Amino acid sequence: MKKTIAHIYALGDQAITIEWSSSISEEVNNQVMHSFHFFQIHPIEGVTDMIPAYSSLTLIYNPTIIRKQAMGGSPFEWLKKKLAALTAAPSINAKETEPIVVPVCYDTSLAPDLVEATQITGCSIEELIALHTSKIYKVYMLGFLPGFAYMASVHQQIQLPRKATPRKLVAAGSVGIAGEQTGIYPLEAPGGWQLIGQTPLKIFDITKEEPCLFKPGNWVKFEAITLEQFHQFNAA
Repeated sequence: MKKTIAHIYALGDQAITIEWSSSISEEVNNQVMHSFHFFQIHPIEGVTDMIPAYSSLTLIYNPTIIRKQAMGGSPFEWLKKKLAALTAAPSINAKETEPIVVPVCYDTSLAPDLVEATQITGCSIEELIALHTSKIYKVYMLGFLPGFAYMASVHQQIQLPRKATPRKLVAAGSVGIAGEQTGIYPLEAPGGWQLIGQTPLKIFDITKEEPCLFKPGNWVKFEAITLEQFHQFNAA
């Protein structure tokens, strides 16, 4: 894997960000996840949390603990020097995992933007569904809502702009497209993505030990189901 030179900068006085790029790229995200896994295996004392994103990794730290390791010096400068050495670290092979299969009903009763999406793209409903289900998507990051997974990249032919006016309420499980990204609303919330379907799966469940169905680095495959199957799933 060819490594891109990273830019390291402070994010307030208790966080530091390593940024490799400003665009969506699987190659760059592989570097993000390599770093994320590297620091999971080789944790830095004083780092309390890590947040992987599309092209960056942010580390939250306790400045008091880091300052002790820096012998009273700047916690940021000490961390920056340590993180810069990561570019020379050997790669860690990520564990290969099977994609998470997500059933989606694309019936227009659950997909309020599907007809408009066909008008924008020039695809028929059947063609749009076929293109959306034809790819295996990578989960690049979580954000916006608890468990909301930003996945990419959708087929170029069905990339859709965000809605000019966001909805005041989007149903939990709604599957949307925004640009080259696709995602699932884990909870009822306002939102501006183009809604093309709905899954009966519970994406975020606070009662579980692992409340989020997805994690950064996961792979996801959408599978079309009928409206009857959708309701049967919910009735089970």
